[in-house]
Amino acid sequence: MVLGKSCGTISAACGIQTRQRRQSLKPKLRELEVHFVKQGGQQGILLRDPLRLSDRAIYLPLSLAPLVELCDGTRDEAGLRASLAVRAGVQLGPATLERILTQLDEALLLDNERFAEAHAAALRDFRTATLRPPVLAGESYPDDAEGLSEAMSGYLDAVDETEPTAEVAQDEIRGLISPHIDYDRGGTVYAQVWHKAAAAVREAEIAIIFGTDHMSGDARLTLTHQRYSTPWGVLPTSNGLVDAVAQALGPEVVFADELHHRGEHSIELAVIWLHYFLGDRECELLPVLCGSYDPFVEGEGAPGQDRQISAALDVMREATASRKAIVIAAGDLAHVGPAFGDRYAFDFVERARLKAADDALLASICDGDEEALFQQVKEEKDRRRICGLPPIYMALRLLGDTRGVVTGYAQCPADEQGTSFVSICGIALS
Repeated sequence: MVLGKSCGTISAACGIQTRQRRQSLKPKLRELEVHFVKQGGQQGILLRDPLRLSDRAIYLPLSLAPLVELCDGTRDEAGLRASLAVRAGVQLGPATLERILTQLDEALLLDNERFAEAHAAALRDFRTATLRPPVLAGESYPDDAEGLSEAMSGYLDAVDETEPTAEVAQDEIRGLISPHIDYDRGGTVYAQVWHKAAAAVREAEIAIIFGTDHMSGDARLTLTHQRYSTPWGVLPTSNGLVDAVAQALGPEVVFADELHHRGEHSIELAVIWLHYFLGDRECELLPVLCGSYDPFVEGEGAPGQDRQISAALDVMREATASRKAIVIAAGDLAHVGPAFGDRYAFDFVERARLKAADDALLASICDGDEEALFQQVKEEKDRRRICGLPPIYMALRLLGDTRGVVTGYAQCPADEQGTSFVSICGIALS
């Protein structure tokens, strides 16, 4: 579940047809965005569809938050009311629960036939569209070509005024680690690493971008044939390589969560920088969304033993062996503080500890040691929520024998109180 900030409300409307379809069923919530909010001075949670199949959001008072876990498909409405009473001491009447479940259903937040139909329709629309539009244009960056060019130049101009980054031979750069936080907070770190990799980007014939899939389901990797567009135009997707990976892993594996590409920001924010430095040059793109490594972190296995990951990387290596390729990992580091569920604020002492822990991760990345990187996250049980672990791991493994240089690092505020932070970095890989 994704943590953030927003606001919303729940209405008292009750759809008779929806209620009749849901009767005698055991409600099961999908993977949702959960936002902690205040409404009317009352603390609560806001539930939203990460796929944005519906623009509706459902607000629940904090006392009813246990419903999120209880709606797991194992309880009918009577069972939900009984469990809520036992676990949270909340007595919820049948009519009130019915209204809540109806609203959840109408907002497409339940894993049922109504959601399946809406998902299938949205997927058809996505696959038959001429391109994948930039969903953050006009919000995180200007939506017109001229304005965007000026904004990017502004970020790069600021790099010249900062301390010089460590030297790395630009003609040896084969990849980079780039943030996927918004440009307002991470613009300088973006600019530092992309400026360093500019020559390699301009010469690239194919760019493989591994991005965090924040809507991650069970898929290790999610591909698409769709082309990514920016305010400057469209970058062609390497459909031949997409098909080769799909043949190796099975189309039912790599396209199961394809709709995630429609709204996921991680790849999009890297594509903007890629397109800026490419200019009018054509470069094929392989956009790869990387699913969560939680099963590896919490279990006995490791990504290095995963057959799907190994097979996909083998195909990518073979396809790019004779081409000039740039490998990009679009991933942030830690997410810490009350905004992300921690019970304590991150003051200057905690921020210093965060920096020390991040430095250890950066050292493993710069050593080109993806297994050490994974083990560090596993040993701390991902306590700091390193959301960029999968794309960074994939980039390092694909590059093989590689070394990196840190071009930038920042701890970006994630709440108005200055007690929560997202740490980000830029690393040039040669």
